[in-house]
Amino acid sequence: MHPQNVILIGMPGAGKSTIGVLLAKTLGKTFVDTDLLIQAQEGKLLQELIDEYGIDHFLEIEAAVIAGLKIDNAVIATGGSAIYSDQAVNHLKQNGIAVYLQLTYEEIGQRIKNMASRGVVIGAGQSLLDLYRERVPKYESHADLVIDCSGKSIEEAVQIIAEKIRRFNL
Repeated sequence: MHPQNVILIGMPGAGKSTIGVLLAKTLGKTFVDTDLLIQAQEGKLLQELIDEYGIDHFLEIEAAVIAGLKIDNAVIATGGSAIYSDQAVNHLKQNGIAVYLQLTYEEIGQRIKNMASRGVVIGAGQSLLDLYRERVPKYESHADLVIDCSGKSIEEAVQIIAEKIRRFNL
């Protein structure tokens, strides 16, 4: 049996949610954004959760929400920090293929203007570059498919991903 879900992983600002909605439409799948599931379950914005509970507790909430997800035939946009939980990512990959939306650090920096309002999990004193260097190897190790989105429009990225996914018969 082929995996049914397409799991989008990558840095904040990589386009997981935006690409995810269009990819779901293109592939005839439903769309799930784990950040929105967390907000709905907790009744608070991601940044409020991080501010109130701290990073470690937020990551526990995120991992629990993802590990509890039971869905088929969906495109799932994960939060950029989802890859800190091997258990959560492996749960998703049992019925899906992980697609890493790869972008250069420069492009991520251009896309993320205000990390504070986005609910980005970043340690005190940690820069975006520190976060990028810390996370990229994690995304690469979890990825079944790496899509270079650098210099591509959202539509171009969706078409490239859809083409590769169709080859997997998803």
